[in-house]
Amino acid sequence: MSISISLSSVPARLTLLALFSATTFYCLYKSRRLRHLKLSLNPNPNPNPNPKILFLSETGTAKTLARRLHRLLSSNDVAFDLVDAQHYEPEDLPKETLILLVASTWQDGAAPAASRFFATWLADAAADFRAGSLLLSRCRFAVFGVGSRAYGDDSFNAVAKGLARHLRALGATEAVPLSEGDIDGGDDVDAVFDRWCEKVVAVLKGVGVVESCDNDGAEECGVVSSSEEESDVESSEIVDLEDIAGKAPSRRKVVANGEESNGKLNGSREMVTPVIRANLEKQGYKIIGSHSGVKLCRWTKAQLRGRGGCYKHSFYGIESHRCMEATPSLACANKCVFCWRHHTNPVGKSWQWQMDDPIEIVNSAIDLHTNMIKQMKGVPGVTLERLSEGLSPRHCALSLVGEPIMYPEINALVDELHKRRISTFLVTNAQFPEKIKSLKPITQLYVSVDAATKDSLKAIDRPLFGDFWERFIDSLTALKEKHQRTVYRLTLVKGWNTEEVDAYSKLFSLGEPDFVEIKGVTYCGSSTTSKLTMDNVPWHADVKAFSEALALKSQGEYEVACEHAHSCCVLLAKTNKFKIDGQWYTWIDYEKFHDLVASGRTFDSRDYMAATPSWSVYGSEEGGFDPGQLRYRKERHHKSTRNQAG
Repeated sequence: MSISISLSSVPARLTLLALFSATTFYCLYKSRRLRHLKLSLNPNPNPNPNPKILFLSETGTAKTLARRLHRLLSSNDVAFDLVDAQHYEPEDLPKETLILLVASTWQDGAAPAASRFFATWLADAAADFRAGSLLLSRCRFAVFGVGSRAYGDDSFNAVAKGLARHLRALGATEAVPLSEGDIDGGDDVDAVFDRWCEKVVAVLKGVGVVESCDNDGAEECGVVSSSEEESDVESSEIVDLEDIAGKAPSRRKVVANGEESNGKLNGSREMVTPVIRANLEKQGYKIIGSHSGVKLCRWTKAQLRGRGGCYKHSFYGIESHRCMEATPSLACANKCVFCWRHHTNPVGKSWQWQMDDPIEIVNSAIDLHTNMIKQMKGVPGVTLERLSEGLSPRHCALSLVGEPIMYPEINALVDELHKRRISTFLVTNAQFPEKIKSLKPITQLYVSVDAATKDSLKAIDRPLFGDFWERFIDSLTALKEKHQRTVYRLTLVKGWNTEEVDAYSKLFSLGEPDFVEIKGVTYCGSSTTSKLTMDNVPWHADVKAFSEALALKSQGEYEVACEHAHSCCVLLAKTNKFKIDGQWYTWIDYEKFHDLVASGRTFDSRDYMAATPSWSVYGSEEGGFDPGQLRYRKERHHKSTRNQAG
């Protein structure tokens, strides 16, 4: 059907005029839009713009590496601006000609919270067809990723990989291939980063050549220097990109006996690498074999000097000067924000390392421990009697660092300690419920309950397992089947978990623990792995208030039994088990425990309890400090607006 319009009529002429006017306006509008688009794609460059080093950092590791790169480039007379990505306007990316990015990957493969907008903007732009592949056509880039493969291959350095992929999609050219550092792997991240930096400098100085690179396969491309192209260099001196990215074993070196070694032994990885060993030894650890450690606790030294014992002395009657702090596994499945080891220990979700003999671990631990005790001879306050007692340890706190229950021979190790009549206090981080179920009798078994909700547990413990909450709940439930003394161990962190009284009380029915220890977090100084400050440390009054509220929620099932003011620690105990005729029985008859273990018959926590002394009972004038010890108060040179115990 055709439509004809008579041009003789006035309305028809007006209609045609309006049509021509609209068409003309549209064409003018589109031409202006095209001119603006061309300007955005090819902006007028600044006379002398400095290229940028951008870092995306959560705990400070990426920031530290970026600063190192900035200093290196400055020393090579190459000017760069160092910029935190959270303060960078991503709309300015089309103006850049060269950017270097150092990016960390946070939980679940996410970008650091402060820099999330930058990463999201880049991902959105790459997916937006209106941006196209010419937006960053003038820009060259290089990316270094900082992550942990312990969280899984899918999320390992996901942010760095995403940045590189999105930049390529927007037309940017990769000047140096992506390199990846694994902070929990066997390779030294600093060494991997330094090798990447050398390649960056080589390219910037024009002596590096970028080999052809598949956009999705950085391991198939590399950077070689022009001198390497012209000379015949032995393969042992060439660094392959897979080595840099931590995706392949290190180059093998021939050792003295002619055998090859690549940092592994008997086909199993060594848990304690040279870097980890150096970091732990710097903190005072004595490394045992390939995966265990021992350290002298400050309370052991304090009681040797007659200056008081730890909270376990007040709550359970251990002799602090005869206590050995050790672990058969320096590895852990969490990266807690309050870790007092600053995450210098390895992490993992299963045992994947060389394994040492349990008897050898116990022998070495005792030898190293007693050697450290001997060094206390002559220290003011140390008597020969206490020194002699200290040389014969009677207790072992398997809570030094890491996850002791991961060690496959944990039962054999515990048996060996008990044979020597050394009591065991084992702490697990509630991620291995099956290990808890199969565990032989322990003098006292702890489960760390660092938070009471799924979200707060994820934020505080930063677990490696994706099903961490289910593992946590199953671990608590497994305690109910244990016959010996069981403890929920709560660490209060102001601003993180101190408002969860109701949620904590609901967890009591799962494991029905004998005791609930509630302790304020210990501030361990600044660290790149934690954002905690002194503001997150509760006062003893705060811990007491929380404990009283929690006991009240239990409706009489638990009461506040003991306190140790010096440690900011309070103990709740089950009233129907440990309060008899108004008297608390939280202490342990250690000799009876060892007799019960040796007998081989079934027994429970009531069978080896002992009366609690009045000075450790909650509300006592001593505040949990043994009056038989000498109270030593350090002289404080700063003003305090509140009174503190200890």
